[in-house]
Amino acid sequence: MTPTKPPAADPSKYDRLIAAAQAEEAPVTLVVHPCDEPSLRGAVEAGRAKLIAPVLVGPQAKIRAVAATFGIDLTGCGIVDAPHSHAAADTAVAMIRAGRGELLMKGSLHTDELMHAVADKLTGLQTERRISHVYVMDVPGHAETLFITDAAINIFPDLTAKRDIVQNAIDLFDAIGLGTPRVAILSAVETVTPKIPSTIEAAALCKMAERGQITGGVLDGPLAFDNAIDPEAARIKGISPAVAGRAQILVVPDLEAGNMLAKNLIFLTHADAAGLVLGARVPIVLTSRADPVRVRLASCAIAALYAAARRKTVTRAAPSQTGATAPPAGEDGADRVPES
Repeated sequence: MTPTKPPAADPSKYDRLIAAAQAEEAPVTLVVHPCDEPSLRGAVEAGRAKLIAPVLVGPQAKIRAVAATFGIDLTGCGIVDAPHSHAAADTAVAMIRAGRGELLMKGSLHTDELMHAVADKLTGLQTERRISHVYVMDVPGHAETLFITDAAINIFPDLTAKRDIVQNAIDLFDAIGLGTPRVAILSAVETVTPKIPSTIEAAALCKMAERGQITGGVLDGPLAFDNAIDPEAARIKGISPAVAGRAQILVVPDLEAGNMLAKNLIFLTHADAAGLVLGARVPIVLTSRADPVRVRLASCAIAALYAAARRKTVTRAAPSQTGATAPPAGEDGADRVPES
């Protein structure tokens, strides 16, 4: 079957999100261990674009050395000294718990190291929700911004985890001003069969939405990828167009499927892939060293819009979640971590 001709690309997808975020108050963002050029430059440029108010958490001397080597101006950035990456992650999480930041942003440490501090049951940032990742993708030739979840955190999520993964993505879609999303629960086929367990879970998630266990989106599934995004493929199969053929959120069966789908789009269609981790006390910006500047700015913009939406829904903010303020520019070494 030959796919229908794709709609014209919309180069302003990320631009609109960035402009919307710039109209909001820049959230204090704790940038964890920004000790290489891409992570440090990305945080500083996002701050200069007034998307975030960056506070750099990590070895002060190393951060300043990287800045000097690559000509990065740290004016306006707070610095909190921590001796190494593990301490930086712990310090940033403790600062969030103390109400001194609204966002976390990954620097040059490994994702697992940051998420270990976030997921700690006693000192971390867990909530009743499962933590999950959402790619917010600008795919050339596709008219709308496309969300893919979860391709980075949950390896083989069960039905309960998938319920949270879906709800996290819906909440993000709504919070950044895109409205009520059409959500496709993906599998290999569009019919329910016990031979493919993901089809049964897809059907169950749709029933959960009918019963109010998932709210804010229009769900359909199981849907194969072509039926989810191509109107002609959905028409030929006789699938209702409420979601099929025009899905905006794609929920994958597991991390392997999601990772391959996202990377196929990135490397074969040259899609841009901003990303955000949800379900913790605050959104977490995860960027790759290979991400271009536009993607880094888009990730920060999405996180800033989500933080602004959360801020507006709380009439009297809890100290542990909002009302954070950055250290004055040039105030280095606040909350110093003892040498270990």
